[in-house]
Amino acid sequence: MLIGTFCALLSAAGLGVAFLVAKRRRYATALRVAAFALLPVGLAMTGVVRFVLNMTFNPLAWAGLGVVGLAVLLFLSAGLADGRRGGGRGRAAAEPAAPAALPAKRGGGAPAAGAGGADDFSDIEAILKKHGI
Repeated sequence: MLIGTFCALLSAAGLGVAFLVAKRRRYATALRVAAFALLPVGLAMTGVVRFVLNMTFNPLAWAGLGVVGLAVLLFLSAGLADGRRGGGRGRAAAEPAAPAALPAKRGGGAPAAGAGGADDFSDIEAILKKHGI
């Protein structure tokens, strides 16, 4: 009962501020203030305020919050350990395709002959260096 009264007073004060803002012809700001002013009453009516107050003073709830925090910490540390090892799922997908699969083309657009292996990829290497890869 006390929670509902306090939230109603808080909302009434916020609506009073919204009225004063609207008097100055700042209607958009007044609507925002009114929206925020109605939140305490809405939360009190749904029971969220009582739930939060009961959770705040409950040691079991704090222990559960600690367990959730530990689980998040373990999950993040596992991701870091996997990343340092170098064998993550994202690394294999992020690597570019091997240049050997692409045929090297010479000036006229014809594929290069297979005689010079290092010269076949010189154009591709130049393009990759140009883009910083």
